[in-house]
Amino acid sequence: MQRISPPPFRVQNLMSSAAEVIKNTANDVQCALAADCTLLRARYLTFRIGDRVLWRDLDLTLRAGDRLGISGPSGCGKTLLLRTLAGLEPLQSGDLQGAGRELAQWSMPAWRARVVYVPQRPVLREGTVEAALRAPFALRLRRAQIFPEAQLRSLLDALGRDAGFLRQRAERLSGGEAQIVAMLRALLIEPDVLLLDEPTASLDPATVSAIEQLLTHWVSDVAGHAYVWTSHDHAQLERTTTRLLTLQAAA
Repeated sequence: MQRISPPPFRVQNLMSSAAEVIKNTANDVQCALAADCTLLRARYLTFRIGDRVLWRDLDLTLRAGDRLGISGPSGCGKTLLLRTLAGLEPLQSGDLQGAGRELAQWSMPAWRARVVYVPQRPVLREGTVEAALRAPFALRLRRAQIFPEAQLRSLLDALGRDAGFLRQRAERLSGGEAQIVAMLRALLIEPDVLLLDEPTASLDPATVSAIEQLLTHWVSDVAGHAYVWTSHDHAQLERTTTRLLTLQAAA
C-alpha cells in the first residue's frame, strides 16, 4: 500500500470571541502537551424516541490521540450519538464536557468549531466546491482566520484530486464526491475532535485508503486531536480505531 505524506495540519484555537481565546489559551496549551488530555467527556447520556430507548446512561471519554470506533446494528442510534456529541441534538439526560468545561459554558458556534460532525450524506449548497470549502471561513467565528490554501492543495494531492475538482458544481457531485468535500471542509476547519459517520461509505477503495491514512496522520502527528468513527465495516474499524464501543439494538 502506498504511504501518503501527511499534509501540514495546524492547531489553532477557534473560540467564538477574542475573550474566549485569551481565557482558554493556557488551558489549551497545557491540554495539548498532556498525554491524558481529555478533549470530550459524555456522562449518563440517554436517548429516547417515543417508547424506545436507544441508549441509557452511556459514558464516553475522548483523550488526545484517541481513535474510537462505534459499531452496532442499524437503528441502534450511532448517528444520533454523534449528533448529540456535536451539539446538533439536544441532551435528553446526562452532560457533556469539552476541555474541562460543561456544554452550557460554551457558545454553540465555538463548540461546533472544535467538535465537528462529518455526515454520511452531506448536503451541499449550490455553487462550486471551492465556495463550499470557503463558506465556513466567512462566519464571524473565523473571519480573522486566513483560508489555508497550502493545506488544501496538500489534501487534494493526497486524495488524488486536482484544482479542477474545486471548480465543479457542488450540487451535481456524486455521493462519494460529496463525502470528499465534507472531509476536506472538516479538516480545513481544524477541530480538536472529528465525529465521522460512515465517512467513506460511498467511496472507491483507493480513496477509502487515502482518507484512512490522512485521518491516522491527523490524530497521530499533531497533539490534541481525536476522532470517533462509525462503520458497518468491521475490517475498517480494525484498521482505523484503537478501541471499540458497541451499541445494542434499541429496546
